[in-house]
Amino acid sequence: MLNLSLMNNITHATIITRISTLSQQRSIHPTKLHSSYCIASSSSSTAASFISNSLQYDEQKCNNVLPLCPPLSQSVAAIVFGDGSKESSKRLYPLTKRRSEGAIPIAANYRLIDAVISNCINSNISKIYALTQFNSTSLNSHLSRAYSGAGLVGKQGFDVEVIAAYQSREDQGWFQGTADAVRRCLWVLEDDHNSALEFILLPGHHLYKMDYQNLLATHRSSNADITLAVAPPAHHIKPNNGHSSFGYVTVNSENEVLEFREKQESEKPNPTAEAENSRKSKNGISTSSYRSMGIYVIKKDAMVKLLREYFPMANDLATEIIPGAVKIGMKVQSYIFGGYWEDMTNIKAFYKASMESTKNSTSGYNFYDRESTLYTLPKCLPPSLIMDAIITDSIIGGGCILNSCNIRGSVIGTRTRIGDRTVIEDSVLMGADIYQQTTYGDQCIGEEGTGIGIPIGIGENSYIRKAIIDKNVRIGKNIRITNKDNVQEGNREALGYIISGGIVIVLRNTVIPDGSIL
Repeated sequence: MLNLSLMNNITHATIITRISTLSQQRSIHPTKLHSSYCIASSSSSTAASFISNSLQYDEQKCNNVLPLCPPLSQSVAAIVFGDGSKESSKRLYPLTKRRSEGAIPIAANYRLIDAVISNCINSNISKIYALTQFNSTSLNSHLSRAYSGAGLVGKQGFDVEVIAAYQSREDQGWFQGTADAVRRCLWVLEDDHNSALEFILLPGHHLYKMDYQNLLATHRSSNADITLAVAPPAHHIKPNNGHSSFGYVTVNSENEVLEFREKQESEKPNPTAEAENSRKSKNGISTSSYRSMGIYVIKKDAMVKLLREYFPMANDLATEIIPGAVKIGMKVQSYIFGGYWEDMTNIKAFYKASMESTKNSTSGYNFYDRESTLYTLPKCLPPSLIMDAIITDSIIGGGCILNSCNIRGSVIGTRTRIGDRTVIEDSVLMGADIYQQTTYGDQCIGEEGTGIGIPIGIGENSYIRKAIIDKNVRIGKNIRITNKDNVQEGNREALGYIISGGIVIVLRNTVIPDGSIL
């Protein structure tokens, strides 16, 4: 029987290697173990973190940045879309079955929206509006608790205001899209106390680091009505997916947007061909083609006119408002971004980003960047208990209970319990929301005192490879989750799992009986 109340006073693991430790204000980093570490039961404890420098691109040099005046904290407000439409949420299903896209856990301790909010904070944008609608309960709770008016340590004065979808006498339906959501909230954005001259509009489920100060400087120096953040069409940031969900733009030598176009879903993109054709001539003018990232800076007056006067019935920014602004002759500028960017277009993209977080490389998102802190909700958890485990190239969240198991190249979320002789390989375990109080043999007594045959966590003698295990899953003993038949797409939701892109996703709260093979 494990008494969790003793975990704060008793430590149990010695890592046989030299490990560097990183401590940052209010930034909760999971333990990341590189190469192979043998962990044996003893009376000492060490937290491990790996720090790498992922500066791959000099935004200031490449975009001719000028000083900002007035300061962003006084003149710019961010609008973050916590979720997309019902259609867009299907891309990450079943992870979005009971949560919005921005609330999906990433790298053991974070949510996807933390990356975007942290970009705002690190860019000195102090006023942030989060617009939420679909499956937004957990996201609203996370935002209100993590970024409350109490302020961040060393970052006082930042305010995240959650605006959930609503109905009124004038608007009886829900938000119909990103443009409709902003239009419906203009009464808040135009408030006399809101001194913003520009708004930066941001998808809340993308994973990237960007200094928005550089983007704003480019916008102001060009005196544009709208500035779009864009990415090269065949850049390494999109190796698995050539399709942009936010369309493509054609720009001239001054980076002014001349044309906006969508890629039809039926078309099969060819990144190599796109790269060769990215620079061409249009009416004798040298032009280039880029992907839109769905990140827009818009002057306040221009945004009000676009939404109320020019396109009062438009619902979507990417497919209606931005192309419409180009057509009516507004000055639309582009800002070329060359850093890592993943827009999470499907399960495969999310899985790849998660696996990159375990690697000692600069190809993915850097969760350990000293210069650009990643903020999240601090969790009051005991240290992870590790007993005779072998852990290689993995991230371990807080409060885990890892027995004599073998973990390779995996992300282990908070409060995860793994039994003896179990192997976890190339997988994402999102952990649990609660600890179960007491374990007696094969029975676990739950919070309400009811007998549950299989406790939350992973049982003994199991093998999980290339899988995503959502929260609060109960996996019994002698389980095999390996997709042995190499199925690429399969809907087994009635049985508690789905296969997408060859990856097995076990749904939240699912119970997998002893001896099952998936």
